[in-house]
Amino acid sequence: MDQNLPPLIQALLEPQRYPDAVRQVELVQTHISWVLLAGDFAYKIKKPLKLSFLDFSTLAHRQRCCLDELRLNRRFAPDLYLDVLGIFNTPRDPHWRGAGAPIEYAVKMRRFDEAARLDRVCARGELKPQHLSDLADTLVAFHAAAAIAPPGSRFGSPAQIEAPALDNFQDLLRLLTPAGVPARLQALRAWTELQFKQLAPLMQARKSAGRVRECHGDLHLANLVLIGPSVRMFDCIEFNEDLRWIDVASEIAFTYADLLAHDQPGLADWFVDEVLSRSGDYEAALLLRFYAVYRALVRAKVAAIRIDQTQGDASEALAYVALAERLVAAPPARLVITHGLSGCGKTIASNALLQNDPEAATLRLRSDVERKRLFGLVPSARSGSATDAGIYASDTHGRTYGRLRELAGSLLRAGWSVIVDAAFLKRADRAAFQALAAEAGVAFGILAPQATPAQLSQRIQARQALGRDASEATLEVLAQQMRALEPLTADEVPALLTLSAPFPAQRPMP
Repeated sequence: MDQNLPPLIQALLEPQRYPDAVRQVELVQTHISWVLLAGDFAYKIKKPLKLSFLDFSTLAHRQRCCLDELRLNRRFAPDLYLDVLGIFNTPRDPHWRGAGAPIEYAVKMRRFDEAARLDRVCARGELKPQHLSDLADTLVAFHAAAAIAPPGSRFGSPAQIEAPALDNFQDLLRLLTPAGVPARLQALRAWTELQFKQLAPLMQARKSAGRVRECHGDLHLANLVLIGPSVRMFDCIEFNEDLRWIDVASEIAFTYADLLAHDQPGLADWFVDEVLSRSGDYEAALLLRFYAVYRALVRAKVAAIRIDQTQGDASEALAYVALAERLVAAPPARLVITHGLSGCGKTIASNALLQNDPEAATLRLRSDVERKRLFGLVPSARSGSATDAGIYASDTHGRTYGRLRELAGSLLRAGWSVIVDAAFLKRADRAAFQALAAEAGVAFGILAPQATPAQLSQRIQARQALGRDASEATLEVLAQQMRALEPLTADEVPALLTLSAPFPAQRPMP
């Protein structure tokens, strides 16, 4: 028994105090809570703390936060969050039922396999792109249904975004004092202030457009769990409205930054690309680096607070500071287009390019997805269009490539490398994007996978049978493409890329 624990927690480590059959009670501590794992359930009790970002100092405050935690987490995990229970009698002899006023409150949750938490799945090397694709589906749907911040509220206003970002530095400068660290933090603060000044108008515009919503607020890997085939969210922010009512871009940035902290840049890149491809909110990418730096420093602060509580070392906090520094030093951007007939492997090749970017600084735009978005269709929807009709009519080609060029230009200017996954059969279309790369001052490349006619036919028929891909190409479309194809010219060949070395060597961590 840890004699440093409060009497109530010491007593609740005794299995016989629980109404269900419990053989052993395990205690998990966070910097703000005690979680008692007992049998099939977990009981979360908030520590009586008052910090700059939360107030659990009174029983009434803790009760309210327990009720908020139950309500908010039931939005996406109603089967995990069961009830708020009062604890009665005395701290040394607590009862889960009793007369009179409770002496404490606990959130009762259904337990899951702790080994299935995504941070642990990731540590075992078992986190896969399909897991993050599933999370992207869940997150985009959750954000679409989440409450929108009222226009007159403080939530998501530029001033409300700036304040916690700068508060991080005040806390970190107080908590982290090793030689050289204060100067590094001051440099990060200067970058944050400059970025904020440049991005504040966009932040305000996004609030006006309804992009500030009642989000999860704490979406790192330890708050995600694999249950069956699905990734589930849990343990959202209940104790601070300002940390929960945020731009959805800030939410995405937390998971992105945490995947980078787990040394998974390919999965980080894949996750962001999957989310933005589903939502169409590519404007979020313009803010993502600012928010990812903020999120890394939030994690640094949490780790630094834990040092005070556990007398541990500063290595974890300093690792997050280093991550923030790496995010600030964005690599040179590049523009890559694909070229080839339907079924030649353009999407598979661009998948590999995304997942092999060691800097996690690449996004992909797919013509099949953006074409459908122009017509209000989700990627998997069947348009019912005949060849050269409906969404594939001749005038739609120009609209689609124009939209791809517009989006690519915006992302390049924000420092992202871009892959445009489209057929690019026409020399003029390829030239337009090569000119865009020159205008943006970035490198240009062409990814042109090859396949035999038999392979093309086989792949198209297999894709049609599955019916899950955004492409609606048929054998008739393939025949038309073969007639329309304008092969790469001699002056384009030097821009060809291979997947063996598509990106420069990764920079060392600062």
